[in-house]
Amino acid sequence: MELLKVAILFAVTAVAEIVGCYLPWLVVKQGKSAWLLLPAAVSLSLFAWLLTLHPTAAGRTYAAYGGMYIAVALVWLHVVDGVALTRWDFVGAAIALAGMSVIALQPATDT
Repeated sequence: MELLKVAILFAVTAVAEIVGCYLPWLVVKQGKSAWLLLPAAVSLSLFAWLLTLHPTAAGRTYAAYGGMYIAVALVWLHVVDGVALTRWDFVGAAIALAGMSVIALQPATDT
């Protein structure tokens, strides 16, 4: 159950970060309205706040979060950008998520 809670929190955090970066990309690369920078700033603020909800040290949280970010970014690539994922994408995401699990779920007494 702990893994599920951590995974959901990391996934929501990743979406907040991706949205916060994607909206400025739309402004710069596709000439969309500069007003998109406002929700981008809100999304990046949400991203930073969500990272504070983890009980572990910040560096460990960021390291573990990276695995989920990879997986969510690949889902974004497929759903939003319409790019077909390859088996290498799936294998890479699985490896990254396994690494996230090892870091996020390590025993509290292990130093």
